[in-house]
Amino acid sequence: MLILPAIDLRGGYCVRLTQGDYSQERIYDSDPLRVAQEFEGQGATWIHVVDLDGAKSGAPQNWDAIASIARGVSIPIEVGGGVRSLETARRLIDAGVSRVVVGTKLVEDHDLAAEFFAVFGNNIVAGIDARDGKAAVAGWVQQSAVTAVELAKAMEALGAKRIILTDIAQDGMLSGPNLDLLGAVSSQVAIPVIHSGGIGTLEDLKLLYYMSTYRPEGVIVGRAIYEGRFSVRQAVDSLASFGA
Repeated sequence: MLILPAIDLRGGYCVRLTQGDYSQERIYDSDPLRVAQEFEGQGATWIHVVDLDGAKSGAPQNWDAIASIARGVSIPIEVGGGVRSLETARRLIDAGVSRVVVGTKLVEDHDLAAEFFAVFGNNIVAGIDARDGKAAVAGWVQQSAVTAVELAKAMEALGAKRIILTDIAQDGMLSGPNLDLLGAVSSQVAIPVIHSGGIGTLEDLKLLYYMSTYRPEGVIVGRAIYEGRFSVRQAVDSLASFGA
């Protein structure tokens, strides 16, 4: 199980929102590249980047910061937020991004979703953001009628190779992962699932690790790291000890 520290970008800054609420923003650092390099130095093998401005507007806005991170670290990064076209995905990959996360368009256009997976394969991740079990879109601002489980099954059928599953209600709350949602989705698909939302302690990582059959491939962690609950190094070392 991998640790993927998160860098959320807004206006070029490294920030965190609470439950995806753009009015509840806290700026943690003015230099996202410095944050990324610190994560790499502490043992991260992937970094998860979200363009919050892009998620809300429908097109990535923090291109310079994304390109700087991609060039400035030797580990792969994945980027989501406002990816609504094949051209945008290609531009991100050309900028050095290893995986592109697509969310809103998966709900809105299954034909385009299938094209994303066919053209880019493992370079595309299906981002499923759930509120009360149903998928949310447009930077979590709008709610859809499709459930997270239904969307996960549909995306796998269309060719998705991997899912990032986020429980919006838990995001930034440090109150623990939604094991029920993770289990519900993981039990219905055969592709890897990466968990996001709610991680507040190393014990939360242990809970996910020992889910056995439904253990996620990776865990995205944000606020807990920024607020000093634990470091990337401590998280990486803890996972290594679980598997010892």
